[in-house]
Amino acid sequence: MTSESIVPLINMDFDGLKSAIVDMAAGARVKVKTGGYSYNNENLLSIVFSIAYLGAMQYYYKPIREMPAGLEFADVIFIPKKASASLPAMVIELKWNKSADTALFQIKNKKYTCALSDYEGDILLVGISYDKRTKKHECKIEKIEK
Repeated sequence: MTSESIVPLINMDFDGLKSAIVDMAAGARVKVKTGGYSYNNENLLSIVFSIAYLGAMQYYYKPIREMPAGLEFADVIFIPKKASASLPAMVIELKWNKSADTALFQIKNKKYTCALSDYEGDILLVGISYDKRTKKHECKIEKIEK
């Protein structure tokens, strides 16, 4: 994945972005060899998600995993780099065998956006879940406009 290939994802509307994230997490666009690990925890889901945004990281975002935020630690926060200040920041919570709504609730309830109190742009709250039984991913995104 190159930095140029990620630009369309960054510029997508919410529905397009949600679909693309689910497709990537399901392996449609990004294949990840986990060696002897089975795909059975939030850490591996976090790695898959980070790889999906690898191209964006070089030019557009600074990713921070397990960032102290609010009352706990946010799974992943993407902060736009100065040259990309018009892009929204992203607070991402990953859930295993729980819903994407549960992930969004946790972002809000644990006040993860407090970590971005100095950030002046919009913030996307992103909840991503994986259901082990159905092997399906779900993604929900909410936007906080500043």
